[in-house]
Amino acid sequence: MFPKKILALATVALAALGFTHASQAGPRLDKVMESKVLRVGTPGDYRPFAIKADAGFAGHDIDVIEAMAKELGVKVEYVQTSWPNLMKDIQSDKFDVAVGGITRNVTRIRQVAMLPGYAPFGKVALVRAADKARFTKPDDLNQPGVRVIKNPGGTNEAYVLANLKAAQVSTHEKNAEIPGLIAEGKGDAMITETYEALHYSKADPRLYAAYLDAPLTPTNWLGFMLPADDADYTRVMGFTWDLLDKRGTLKQAADKWLK
Repeated sequence: MFPKKILALATVALAALGFTHASQAGPRLDKVMESKVLRVGTPGDYRPFAIKADAGFAGHDIDVIEAMAKELGVKVEYVQTSWPNLMKDIQSDKFDVAVGGITRNVTRIRQVAMLPGYAPFGKVALVRAADKARFTKPDDLNQPGVRVIKNPGGTNEAYVLANLKAAQVSTHEKNAEIPGLIAEGKGDAMITETYEALHYSKADPRLYAAYLDAPLTPTNWLGFMLPADDADYTRVMGFTWDLLDKRGTLKQAADKWLK
């Protein structure tokens, strides 16, 4: 039996050690909070989520990550990436979070963390308005006479390679330029997602968003991507997202960009 005084002192010491351990954040969270900088990676070529313009980046995801940074008390530093290099860059510590219309899927969630899903969507096709009667069934895209233009590195490319093997498939590096190529007749279809197709079909009357009522894939969601190297950082980012959701900030961004 230990004297009561020794037990009391031991209890206080253990409590102090527990408090010290709990108050220490992980290395990534510490770095962000001490530097007051959140490095945000984005391809910046996917409207309406993130697009690079002369004045910087704009879009739904840009508004949301700026609001998150403000809540954290840090500033955003944007880092240009690309869809083929997105996973490699985040795992190489080139940025702290990736945004810009990133699909949540098992392949990604096995390698990184992701914030809660938003903007439910399905894969659709952007075609010329004059050709909308030509594309009514999914199989209409998978024909030898159909010219499909894809951008490299993302889930849209994965869909094309898996499902449109009979079509004439070409690759264009800059995703934001493909709708213009379709409108000009240099291709027949672009596989994209609900919101991007809606954006371009509203902006250019030459374009039509096909399969909106019956998407080519089951419903999925987008999500911000985080490195999976600091549970404290992931927890704080998840808390910040939830806070903005409860305050209505996420709804305001969706109303502004996704309607």
